[in-house]
Amino acid sequence: MNKIEKIKRHPLSIRWKLVVHLSILTAVILFIMWFFQAYLLDPFYETTKRRELSESANVIAKSINHEDLKSIVYDHAVDCSMRVFVYRVTDNGIRLMVDVDATGGEAHTPQNANLKELFERAQSDEDGIYIGKITIDGTERKDPPFEILNIDDDYRKILAENTRLICVKLTQNEAGETCFIVMNTSLLPLNSTERTLEMQFVWISIFVLIVAVITVLLLYRSISKPLIEMTASAKQLAQGKYDAKFVGQGYLETHELADTLNYAATELSRVDTLQKELIANISHDLRTPLTMIKGYGELMRDIPGENNPENMQVIIDEAERLSELVNDLLDLSLLQAGSSQLKREPMDLTVTVRECMKRYDALIRHRGYHFDFIADENVWVHADRKMILQVLYNLINNAVTYTGDDRCVFVRQVLKDGRVRIEIHDTGEGIAAEEMPFIWDRYYKVDRVHRRAAVGTGIGLSIVKGILEKHDAAYGVESVIGVGTTFWFELPILPVSNQLPTTSEEQDS
Repeated sequence: MNKIEKIKRHPLSIRWKLVVHLSILTAVILFIMWFFQAYLLDPFYETTKRRELSESANVIAKSINHEDLKSIVYDHAVDCSMRVFVYRVTDNGIRLMVDVDATGGEAHTPQNANLKELFERAQSDEDGIYIGKITIDGTERKDPPFEILNIDDDYRKILAENTRLICVKLTQNEAGETCFIVMNTSLLPLNSTERTLEMQFVWISIFVLIVAVITVLLLYRSISKPLIEMTASAKQLAQGKYDAKFVGQGYLETHELADTLNYAATELSRVDTLQKELIANISHDLRTPLTMIKGYGELMRDIPGENNPENMQVIIDEAERLSELVNDLLDLSLLQAGSSQLKREPMDLTVTVRECMKRYDALIRHRGYHFDFIADENVWVHADRKMILQVLYNLINNAVTYTGDDRCVFVRQVLKDGRVRIEIHDTGEGIAAEEMPFIWDRYYKVDRVHRRAAVGTGIGLSIVKGILEKHDAAYGVESVIGVGTTFWFELPILPVSNQLPTTSEEQDS
């Protein structure tokens, strides 16, 4: 799949996706508002009126003995736009106490026959209250659920004119007489209220659409702008311009993305630099022995008598150096690829260190190096013996390369808390603190100037790092400028029950 096909699958930009999603959200909100206003306004209105009637009836019932009862009734009638009757039941029949009309003459006046029926309905309720809908002739009307949703506006108006919401509340006065309050009001909102709500809905819709457009523009600017800028910087990074800067704006996620990309650019720049140094340094290490092999070969070919064992040994030594370099590069690539498998077994680490140090007898004899190994007792570990030998060899090679003019290398074995620690110390110039995190990288040189090692190939620390990490071993470096450097690693000590018998040869070594 090429780049053009990928783009065709995702044609919408952030801006248009925001427009689409916010448009859908706006449409849903407006539809909900319209649905509530068009179809649920009447049910909500009826519920509100029922609650108002019930609350007013309770207040009036509690004030039935108040000397200014009529004023209280009047206030509630005006607040709720209803007609209120207060009756008292006596031995001689039903007597009207208060009659307040705040509906403008549209309220229903119950007949005596209806009063008896309403009284009985309230009496049958445990709270002494009845709320229902009645027609003009006083009969009760019950609507099926959501019937109001299925009728047109003209029929709704007819229902409003012929149906009233009525509330009957029973109570008692000081004399112990039964009193009851009858209140009724219209159900549906006034026409002017409906027209007001319709006009309000139009303006709300316009306002919501304007806000939605402004929100899309602001979101697009705050979200997409930093992404567009980072995309442009990422293209520069892909072209090898590692000085590209990423700036996150507006949101935590864009800041985190910018920080991550800046870190990636820094690491890519460092890796690119190390890669160039690696190629240059390996080329140097390859060129030197190849030049010597070629030079001595031509010398032996062209000059009689130069075909002697000394010249042949030089060629052999340089060829062996080439072989070591190739082997180390192969080991490093296998470690990094995860192809090198551990073969753990019980091993005497102390004996292994002594065995490794025997390889440097020639340096001691011919070049004046001094090696010192300090160990109080033999210690066993569970590890890959061949790989641990390689770690020791590379760390000692590094110490030999960078030790001071006294040419001293010290190796020490320290036991603590069930672990054994091997320290390799040189007396060289030391490593600056800012260089410490990078010394384990391939062919990293702390002095930035390549020097040919006295032994080894120059990529030993990378191999050491890979092997020790495979063993889950702790490792590190300590250095003091002008004093020297100490490389160390730690392994768990193997219990005595798991150790193998030590041979006489190992004891002698």
